[in-house]
Amino acid sequence: QVQLVESGGGLVQAGGSLTLSCAASGSTASANAWGWYRQTPGKEREMVARSRSGLSTYYANSVKGRFNISRDNAKNTVYLQMNNLKSEDTAVYYCNVARWTTLVTLLYEYWGQGTQVTVSS
Repeated sequence: QVQLVESGGGLVQAGGSLTLSCAASGSTASANAWGWYRQTPGKEREMVARSRSGLSTYYANSVKGRFNISRDNAKNTVYLQMNNLKSEDTAVYYCNVARWTTLVTLLYEYWGQGTQVTVSS
């Protein structure tokens, strides 16, 4: 079993920066994809950034050049550095860890509880 605990969310002014952290406990050795998603009320959850073995790192068009996903393997933690934040970045951000056995076959995935990011304009 894997548990993901996000932190780092909060209230920030437009143009500011935040770094989200997602600490994983349990066995993540077989995971090959780490990502961040976000969701606002009434909308579907959308992928913001994802690092997956064998594939290029993905960033949503709306965050390219502003957000950066990274991992610290020693700490079993994935980060999302968010710069030049905009009001439209306001959402609940979720961490995701997954194992894909083929390009389209998902073996398992785990989600964090979410952390609120609010950007004031």
